Amino acid sequence: MRYLMKQKWLSFGDDFSILTDDNREAFYVDGRALSFGDKLSMHAGAKGGPEVAFISQKLLAWGPTYQIYREGQLYAVVKKELFTFFHCRFNVDVPGPNDYEAQGNFLDHEYTFTRAGAGGDPVANVSKRYFSWTDTYGIDIADGEDDVTLLASIIVIDLRCHGDKKRH
Repeated sequence: MRYLMKQKWLSFGDDFSILTDDNREAFYVDGRALSFGDKLSMHAGAKGGPEVAFISQKLLAWGPTYQIYREGQLYAVVKKELFTFFHCRFNVDVPGPNDYEAQGNFLDHEYTFTRAGAGGDPVANVSKRYFSWTDTYGIDIADGEDDVTLLASIIVIDLRCHGDKKRH
């Protein structure tokens, strides 16, 4: 499935619209403006749709760590690797053997998600647009993959690698 994720320009908090390739709003991400750490609510469809995931920054952790909740239960943990050279790397720990690894290129504008330890084909590719007013990403997710978890992980990557300078 192909998506276009665009950060809202004039908003309090980190808000995103995630559109399908036919320009239909598949998800809306509403970031809280006043909170300790990043907290974002991901909704199906437009703003006000049912919540499908909640992203929360874990403040007391060794390194940047985010938790993804689905239906009120901890579902995945996204952790940025601390000591990498020339590019960012993230681990997405989900229940069972379905973990993901994300690796960026030199400028952190291109990311590839693969199954952890599998060393196989990419399950998602992410490309950040260079010249746009807000952070905008083209996302291609392989059929049969968990779109919600991958999209929530991409939001975490944006927060860590392309957010305010204080987040690096």
